[in-house]
Amino acid sequence: MAGIYLHIPFCKQACHYCDFHFSTNTSRKSEMVDAIERELVLRKEELGGSPISSIYFGGGTPSMLSALELDRLLRSIHSTYEVIEDAEITLEANPDDLTGDKLQAMRTLGINRLSIGIQTFDDERLKFINRAHTSAEAEECLSAATSAGFDNISADLIYAIPPADTSYWQWDLEKILAYDLSHISLYGLTIEEKTVFGHRAKKGQLKEVKEEISAQQYQMAIDTLTQHGYEHYEVSNFAKAGKHSRHNSSYWDDQTYLGVGPGAHSYDGSSRSFNVSHNSKYLNQIQKGQLPITIEKLTPTNQINEYLFTHLRTQKGINLPKFRRLFQRDFVSDNESQVQDYQKRELVKWDGETFALTSKGFMLADEISWRLFYDE
Repeated sequence: MAGIYLHIPFCKQACHYCDFHFSTNTSRKSEMVDAIERELVLRKEELGGSPISSIYFGGGTPSMLSALELDRLLRSIHSTYEVIEDAEITLEANPDDLTGDKLQAMRTLGINRLSIGIQTFDDERLKFINRAHTSAEAEECLSAATSAGFDNISADLIYAIPPADTSYWQWDLEKILAYDLSHISLYGLTIEEKTVFGHRAKKGQLKEVKEEISAQQYQMAIDTLTQHGYEHYEVSNFAKAGKHSRHNSSYWDDQTYLGVGPGAHSYDGSSRSFNVSHNSKYLNQIQKGQLPITIEKLTPTNQINEYLFTHLRTQKGINLPKFRRLFQRDFVSDNESQVQDYQKRELVKWDGETFALTSKGFMLADEISWRLFYDE
């Protein structure tokens, strides 16, 4: 099985924290849909005929596309690739885009999963991070999506938004639980260099939430959501039984996926490729029948480290016999001192068959992975 990711590089306005590729100039939106359709055809051989089990519209803000534009892209995928009957088809959306009519249209198109960027129900914090919607619109959207018949809805929330108090975060968790959604994703606010917040931080105009308060809010979310029946199956993701994100899980399970659109990434097990993150350059090359791609061939050591990084983000962790079979290496023996140290600090669980991070370890997932990476 394989997945297809479509990067829709348009947003109404720039959130102050976001460093994903997007543009607020939508004058070439129709051209972009044409180009993504063409790229899907140009790259049809890359998946080797593997059936498509998931389609994911990300961005940017895919909900800015009209129903007609979404229909064109889905028809192009179905006519070019073999899509399984019960494929998961996800659309990322902002609350202010999802009217009742649009939700009904998306259901008709076969979109069966929504990922809604709520971020917070606190209006002052929504303004602070420069979101386009209000808390009232977020609540209206969640109710409308449920009424439209969507039974697989994910919401994104952001913790550690200044100022540094936990009352808003407790409120956000209580509000989101009231909707009994199938999936919730949580992200700590990070300050990226080439963003509005990055520039403010450089000038000393932004006071970040301290690391210990961020960790406290993360742990609060883990405790609250797991007590309400959510499985903490990946560092940032919580799901009701059977509602894991199929598409995102393919990233963590080392499966093949094709990314189309400017800034999209692809992976085939032995290499990664990256589309140019520039709308005009992307359009110009696709219109010439050329692929605007940079390919990175993964060395055997790169492949081991990719495996470690992705699998350690999940509740399942590393299957040690499988790791030995794939890479002819004994992970625990190779990292004996680190493993013992992490066990003493209750950051990892190791039962002889699997090696996985604890919830405490999840807070340090990237650092732990980096320290366990193999050298070339």
